[in-house]
Amino acid sequence: MVANRRPLYWVAGFGAFLALVFLLSDILLPFVAGIILAYLLDPIADFLERHRFPRWLAAGLITLLATTVVISVLLVLVPLLQSQIVDFAGRLPNYVELLREKAVALLAAVQTQVTPEEMASIREKIGGAAGPNALAWIGNLLTRIWGGGVALLNLLSLLVITPIVMFYLLRDWDDLLETIEGWLPRHLAPVIREKTLEIDGVLSGFLRGQFSVCLLLGLLYAIGLTAVGLDFGLIIGFVTGLISFVPYFGMLIGFAIGLGVAIAQFSDWQPIAMVAGVFVIGQFLEGNFITPRLVGERIGLHPAWIIFALLAGGALFGFTGILLAVPVAAVVGVLGRFAIQQYKQSAAYLGSPDVQESHDDGDGTHDGSRG
Repeated sequence: MVANRRPLYWVAGFGAFLALVFLLSDILLPFVAGIILAYLLDPIADFLERHRFPRWLAAGLITLLATTVVISVLLVLVPLLQSQIVDFAGRLPNYVELLREKAVALLAAVQTQVTPEEMASIREKIGGAAGPNALAWIGNLLTRIWGGGVALLNLLSLLVITPIVMFYLLRDWDDLLETIEGWLPRHLAPVIREKTLEIDGVLSGFLRGQFSVCLLLGLLYAIGLTAVGLDFGLIIGFVTGLISFVPYFGMLIGFAIGLGVAIAQFSDWQPIAMVAGVFVIGQFLEGNFITPRLVGERIGLHPAWIIFALLAGGALFGFTGILLAVPVAAVVGVLGRFAIQQYKQSAAYLGSPDVQESHDDGDGTHDGSRG
């Protein structure tokens, strides 16, 4: 009876974990970020430890270096990006109006038989769709993102609490793993250890590789769009690279914004085609060279599953849910494949021996007395 109830305990524990994350999602962001950074940087700490650095010193050097890099990047990029974001927000209504006018002109050129009344109706509909409604949608999106974890308090906590959490976890990482290992039930320890290593392989392959992919794509898009002469090419390209961890979806958002700005900015088709070409070339390089080399082609996480996990995590838990989405997706994916494997080896899938023998006797294929 206890063995039959064991899956219920695991389900109840997972449900309690989700409820706890939901209740504490407003304060979990710096801790989750610290855990992720400690996980990503632990191989460097192990490398330094093998070269006779004390663990506490290795953890301190890595934390100091990572904090210095992050603060330096923020000091250099934030003022530049902030000025572009403010300028872009100020010009956004003009871009929307230019796109609306060009859309109306295109419809007028294609549909020469449209009556003035119908054209007025088209103008009104396009203006309503591309004007206040679009701006309201963008405002709501930014408000949700801000409220989901990028508020000033969370930003300050990221800069203060995250390095502390990262240092202590890096320092005690091996001891924590050994302690957790001691908690495992002895008869299940080999299986749990095997699945944990599989989860670690999926996470390390995705997180470490995808971080490099996003950074490289951000640089490629930013340099390419700026070279073409696109207004706000730096911010559009860099943000497109950063959100490329969402497969296809991130690039499509950047492509739509970049192409929209290009159509509003340029009157000739050549610069618009060059802007589109930057995204096409970036996707070609990402799909054929960058991702296969830095991430690998088989990490066990399907793009559709990643997209669903990110959207679900963001909808349920805000920015903290986005950070937890990929680790949780990796765990669920590995455990789901293991559950399916166990099911296919069970009597529920294969049938019990009695049922198989009865079936064989019924059709006479294995009954020797009927030979």
